Amino acid sequence: MSNFRNQTRAAASLIRCLKRSLIDPARMARPRCFTTAEGHRPTLVHKRSLDILHDPWFNKGTAFSMTERDRLDLRGLLPPNIMSSEQQIERFMVDLKRLEVQARDGPSDPNALAKWRILNRLHDRNETMYYKILIANIEEYAPIVYTPTVGLVCQNYSGLFRRPRGMYFSAEDRGEMMSLVYNWPADQVDMIVVTDGSRILGLGDLGVQGIGIAIGKLDLYVAAAGINPQRVLPVMIDVGTNNEKLLKDPLYLGLQQHRLDGDEYIAVIDEFMEAVFTRWPHVIVQFEDFQSKWAFKLLQRYRNTYRMFNDDVQGTAGVAIAGLLGAVRAQGRPMIDFPKQKIVVAGAGSAGMGVLNAARKTMARMLGNNKTAFDSAKSQFWVVDANGLITEERENIDPEALPFARKIKEAGRQGLREGASLVEVVQQVKPDVLLGLSAVGGLFSKEVLEALKGSTSTRPAIFAMSNPTKNAECTPEEAFLIVGDNIIFASGSPFRDVDLGNGHVGHCNQGNNMYLFPGIGLGTLLSGSRIISDGMLQAAAERIRDITKEVAAAVVKEAVEEDLVEGYREIDARELKKICQSQEELVEYVQNNMWSPEYPTLVYKKD
Repeated sequence: MSNFRNQTRAAASLIRCLKRSLIDPARMARPRCFTTAEGHRPTLVHKRSLDILHDPWFNKGTAFSMTERDRLDLRGLLPPNIMSSEQQIERFMVDLKRLEVQARDGPSDPNALAKWRILNRLHDRNETMYYKILIANIEEYAPIVYTPTVGLVCQNYSGLFRRPRGMYFSAEDRGEMMSLVYNWPADQVDMIVVTDGSRILGLGDLGVQGIGIAIGKLDLYVAAAGINPQRVLPVMIDVGTNNEKLLKDPLYLGLQQHRLDGDEYIAVIDEFMEAVFTRWPHVIVQFEDFQSKWAFKLLQRYRNTYRMFNDDVQGTAGVAIAGLLGAVRAQGRPMIDFPKQKIVVAGAGSAGMGVLNAARKTMARMLGNNKTAFDSAKSQFWVVDANGLITEERENIDPEALPFARKIKEAGRQGLREGASLVEVVQQVKPDVLLGLSAVGGLFSKEVLEALKGSTSTRPAIFAMSNPTKNAECTPEEAFLIVGDNIIFASGSPFRDVDLGNGHVGHCNQGNNMYLFPGIGLGTLLSGSRIISDGMLQAAAERIRDITKEVAAAVVKEAVEEDLVEGYREIDARELKKICQSQEELVEYVQNNMWSPEYPTLVYKKD
């Protein structure tokens, strides 16, 4: 069980690594072999005076030194006492604790949303300090800037909007995107997270308000992977919304028309991809929360042409694979037994199908990595969607789900039929793992959990992976109370451990792709790989319990082995291959290219 907890609790080691990298003098003093560390280059700026103070990228507030105040015409515009960044953080944290309650809009406003408001104001003023606080308090604030609070933020984004962050490409911009992309001020962008707002977490179509999920994801790229915040770009592609409430809301900020579909929709996404890769040829684009009908199609359309991946299909799958492999160990079984696991999957959307395909490939590799092994592996999965068990009798079956549809005779031998309920499937299959990716809160009802008590496994695993918290298929309390103390439990959103009495604790492990995607992005960036392959994603999944730089190092190494690397900055492909011969040098190369939230020295240069 401890191995599984370590694997799904990568955040703790990540926090320790980030803190060490910020405060360990020996680490910072080590000679840098490959490149100047991110964040330690003097920064040239083309503005002075109030323009600097109003720019969150460069503003230091009261931390500007006296020489900088003279150099940038700031003397007299700030209080005379110069404060260190540590003093600034202490002052902010005191204010944060005091303002948390005052910032609430009445008793219906959750405290988490109040924290988000206060942190967002800091983000608008001083990016460096914002990320320094986020890194130092990642356990407390990751759930604020990302799931579950980001779901609440997206639902209320039109009312929360104060100043723009990111870019908006809309259906009204067709034919203009190639020029529109040059409105973004940064000449270099390393990472884009893009959404069309059609399926935000498990909350459905939120239209333009879905920009909040792209912003939150990139906050974690900066905090966890050390991507420079001046080189990230959240993007919303607004093609309309089918949310009738938003269509009638006079305060809604997006296009109030129904979503484009078919060829019209594809044409908008094509134009966007061409525009961003024309301006930034080496950018990485992460697709986020696209509805299932488009998630797979767009992934297949672009993955062999552009540096892109879909986090819901591939990132969630990577985390789930790490958790499934951890569950095998926690059950006291050898890893080779993974292909024998009986897995019932509730949910056949983009995340569910992504997990199924990745798990099937992993099983097939263990069975010999041939066509027979690949065909055999699919027999370990029973897929249940809103209409029940998916079999070959299903009408209008989704092409992605077809390979996992059970044969009628095979289902009949188990006492099952097309459309059998989740309870019936669990009763008859007696699975080792019950995996929820349905976005239906409470789907694992008392009856379903009671049925799982009949599992043939001595330690059945329950993965309630849907986000946000209210969409979790069950709570850890329900799982431990009904199924028993000996289960393995993991969820997509954070839950507290359960006190089982008599000194026993039911551990709630968090299996969220926030522990995987930063390393995928950083590793792809530093390798210069021209695409993101399945092998690179698999390498990331196999390193999930390690810190982000280790995940990134594994991705770089896999890119080298697949001969996909083209280099990064002054390091060409040949030099990168040499670096990869030494694990220590590879990790150091990754570390030296991770941005740290330290105030750079600002030097004014006239345009």
